[in-house]
Amino acid sequence: MTKLPRWADVVLVPLISLLLAGIISALVILAIGQSPWEALKTMVDGAVGSAYGWGYTLYYATSFIFTGLAVTVAFHASLFNIGGEGQAQLGGLGVALVCLALPWPHWTVALVAASAGAALFGAAWAAIPAYLQAKRGSHIVITTIMFNYIAAALIIYMLVSVLKPAGQMDPATARFPEGTRLPTLHEIPGLSLVFTKQVPANVTLFVALFASWLVWLILWRTRLGYEIRALGKSEPAALYAGIRPVRITMIAMLLSGALAGLMSINNVMGESGRLLQNSSEGAGFIGIAVALMGRNHPLGVFLAAILFGFLYQGGAELGLWTSIPIELRTVVQGLVILFTGALDHMVRMFLGLFFRTRKTGAA
Repeated sequence: MTKLPRWADVVLVPLISLLLAGIISALVILAIGQSPWEALKTMVDGAVGSAYGWGYTLYYATSFIFTGLAVTVAFHASLFNIGGEGQAQLGGLGVALVCLALPWPHWTVALVAASAGAALFGAAWAAIPAYLQAKRGSHIVITTIMFNYIAAALIIYMLVSVLKPAGQMDPATARFPEGTRLPTLHEIPGLSLVFTKQVPANVTLFVALFASWLVWLILWRTRLGYEIRALGKSEPAALYAGIRPVRITMIAMLLSGALAGLMSINNVMGESGRLLQNSSEGAGFIGIAVALMGRNHPLGVFLAAILFGFLYQGGAELGLWTSIPIELRTVVQGLVILFTGALDHMVRMFLGLFFRTRKTGAA
């Protein structure tokens, strides 16, 4: 297969994959007797047509940035971490324990402490599958899947039997102290001129952007990043260069788990103000698609997270204002994942034929 130019691989392949997913989605909408144009208009208006819609889109995108970065770091070490869902839930537990521990005087202090708790718990949950992969040869995909279910069961136990206040019916912790409440975008000077209404997007967005820069810095500007990428390209070559696979596997998965855990400061601390049962909201699995579509690069992850934030908020608007079921959002997400992941090779193959034909014709 003809090797694609860099610009085609980075830009053209994802765009064509999105176009194909959009065409199939339109056919599905037609099949249920609805108008694809009206559906698209509703999604665009609801997700990016106003500052209020952007507030929700950015809120969802913030969570997806963290989980997308988590998959990205592991992927560069040739590790497919699909345990972001469980790691994010354990990160939420870390946030809850930190926020409930003290009467925090200010949100800035609480944010630093809660971020440390989220990262620590997420990394700890990723450490066991990492050890099993590095030392015992247990496949990381299998173990991280299993740990997602274990995490869900553990969170239910903690909420029902340990952290639920006496007399409360729903499985959730007590409300966090007022000093832990994170400012939303409409409360930040300057941004309040744009976001004039209460929106769930909060200062965690800036933490996510900082994390994106930090991941880029680590992977492409440090010795550790070189070792991670070298191991991911070829373990025999990495061994020949003196890189220790066990060490790098553990570090990459710890970083990945920490990033997934950090997602919880957005919704547990920033939006809910307490730990709920389904605190990860499916963001751990969406992070896989975000990383794939973003070509496992922090900038691509950011752009893909915005897209999936648009799909989440736009899908919710479909459920509110049209007779199209909200479950169609899941169908569209699945199609995007299908074409950007499983069928990515097909798009590359056809583009390779196109560029080869063009090159032959020019010659």
